[in-house]
Amino acid sequence: MALDLEEQEQLEELKAWWRLHGAVVVGGLAAFVIAVSGWQGWQIWSARQANESMALFEKAMQAAMANDSKSVKDLTGQIMENYSRSGYAQPAAWVAGKTNFVAGDLKSAQAQYQYALDHAGDKGLEQLARLRLAAVLLDQKDYAGAQKLLEIEPDAAFAALFADLKGDLFAVQGKAEEARAAYKLALEKIAANSPMKAMVEAKLDGLGS
Repeated sequence: MALDLEEQEQLEELKAWWRLHGAVVVGGLAAFVIAVSGWQGWQIWSARQANESMALFEKAMQAAMANDSKSVKDLTGQIMENYSRSGYAQPAAWVAGKTNFVAGDLKSAQAQYQYALDHAGDKGLEQLARLRLAAVLLDQKDYAGAQKLLEIEPDAAFAALFADLKGDLFAVQGKAEEARAAYKLALEKIAANSPMKAMVEAKLDGLGS
């Protein structure tokens, strides 16, 4: 059945619009399909990354419990190098840092705690990484480096730890007055029932009057 005049006009308008905008519509649809496919591909890749890094992390934890420092270093190194965007990269750095510190490999411990600091996901983890790294630098007699890390205003949860480590830093340099002030501040911040309190009191007593 023949189209009436109005329908014919509408059809001609549609043809003209398509000639002007058809390529854009097709391109937009193609981009949408690619985007959806890309998102699905990213999800698959992300899930695979998470599973693989989780398996390596579990092996690293088992090696740490077995005091197998070489395996810990190898496994955590793989996670940090190949799965840096996974949620296991920073925990891997913590495990490697502690293992290396206990083993006396301070250079490696420093590198791992620096990685943890650089990749801290929140303020709490960042402050904890500062403490761990500063403790390593203190053992390495890098007093200036340790002090620089501690020169922030910590959250209440970490205030006692920061003050205590500052006390250690001053004490080892023979700065008794500064150490005494830091230990006293730590005692003010420590909970009354904390086992840390007796340790800090002993340090303070060790400085003399």
